[in-house]
Parts: sequence; structure tokens; C-alpha cells
Amino acid sequence: MWQELGIALSLLLVLEGILPFLWPRGWRESVITLLQLDDRGLRAIGLASMLLGVSLLYWLR
Repeated sequence: MWQELGIALSLLLVLEGILPFLWPRGWRESVITLLQLDDRGLRAIGLASMLLGVSLLYWLR
């Protein structure tokens, strides 16, 4: 189980690094936009992201 968790975290880091590597200006602008959102907006984005992730996991399994 620990190996799979390590693999998942490694893939997360790879995926997180793709946009700043390929499109640094657009990534920076996106982060600035996120910084301007209120807590409710950030929570909505977080919830949508979690639901998408769970849906993808369910679909792939």
C-alpha cells in the first residue's frame, strides 16, 4: 500500500509541474486569479476537483 501511495504522490508532483514548466506566464496569471477569490470560491473549486478525482478513480476502476 505504501508503494502505491508513493507512486500516486509522485505522479501528482509530475502533473502539478507540467503547467508551470510549459506555460509559466499563464500559470502565474491563474495563481494570481486564485489568490483573489474568496474562501467560498476556493472551496467550490476544491470540491469540484475532489469530485472529479473520485469520479475518474471510479471510472478507471
